[in-house]
Amino acid sequence: MRYTCKVEINLPIDKVVELWSDENNFKEWQSGFQSITLLEGEAETKGAKSKIVLQQGKMRLELLETILVSDLPNEKTAIYEHIHMTNTQTSQFKALTENKTEYISEVEYTQFNGFLPKVMSILFPGKFKKQSKKWMVQFKNFAESTT
Repeated sequence: MRYTCKVEINLPIDKVVELWSDENNFKEWQSGFQSITLLEGEAETKGAKSKIVLQQGKMRLELLETILVSDLPNEKTAIYEHIHMTNTQTSQFKALTENKTEYISEVEYTQFNGFLPKVMSILFPGKFKKQSKKWMVQFKNFAESTT
């Protein structure tokens, strides 16, 4: 399963990338974000591995993030591994004008483990895209509120 989401943010590209990259801001726009812990390598560089913890209701999710490409604003690509699924996400930022930036997220789920995740991916693929878009809009709202 593969999809792309886009959102326009009314801020200059440098400010958008600065806010998006700052781990201290993750809780402001990623619902359920609890923590990110660097496990290996140098933060935000190719090959770095981090554990990300999210709380979704009563469910605690732990993801292993491995950065494949780190070249912001052009591209950050990482693989996210979870016990139930694996996906690759590429985030890009493009200046539309001096004070408007397009945030693009391309996501590809490459593996679903277990019966329920496989069924969810077949019956409700839109839920995955909806969650990605929700976080992007929350980031937009957060970023624009910082001015």
